[in-house]
Amino acid sequence: MPNGSLSLPVRLYLLAWDTTRLKVTGATHLHHLVRAGALTELAQRGLLTDVDGIATPVDIDARTGDLVLDGLLELVEESRPRKWKAWVTLRAHVTLDAVRAQLAAEGYLRAEKKRVLGLFPSVDYQLDRVTVVDALQEEAREVLHGPVPVDEIADRDAALVALAVAAELRTLAPGKERRVHKQRIEELTDRSGAAAPALKRVIQEVRTAVIAASTTAATTAATSG
Repeated sequence: MPNGSLSLPVRLYLLAWDTTRLKVTGATHLHHLVRAGALTELAQRGLLTDVDGIATPVDIDARTGDLVLDGLLELVEESRPRKWKAWVTLRAHVTLDAVRAQLAAEGYLRAEKKRVLGLFPSVDYQLDRVTVVDALQEEAREVLHGPVPVDEIADRDAALVALAVAAELRTLAPGKERRVHKQRIEELTDRSGAAAPALKRVIQEVRTAVIAASTTAATTAATSG
């Protein structure tokens, strides 16, 4: 994919942008999706491993050089042991905030300061690189639809699509498409963890946690509405 140099959590965040309306979709659970992407990339890089279901740092001195990924790695190191599904939701906004700050610093987003109710400082983010997001979304749709065989797709690209579909991102696939491509989605999930049986189990658990978090967020939003 042309934007393969971007980290998985960053790509998932950009994938959530509706470039027609210039707004983010799935805002109620986007932080869970972004956190899941960070966990998955750290696992794929071999920096987090599974020990009896616990997300465990492999080397406390290891770093990626990416502020988003390293921030999560440090958080896991400094916290008590937790299962993967717990890390999908625990303080997930920290990872989302780090992704937005990184994208603003690199010119993908424009940060606009404002005050809520005229009192509380806040930041709105506007998308500046629409064409980059359009290209990312098109490439992700090609991964989902084919025609490239799943076993020829990079594991990070497979994870990107598998997680985005699990979070029900409408920018990638509406509900009907998810049902049509159910078999390929499962194959992409397996491909995400193809490097090792343990990694495959981790990604399955993280993906399941994203689905659960998305469902809970949608139910809460419908109830409050």
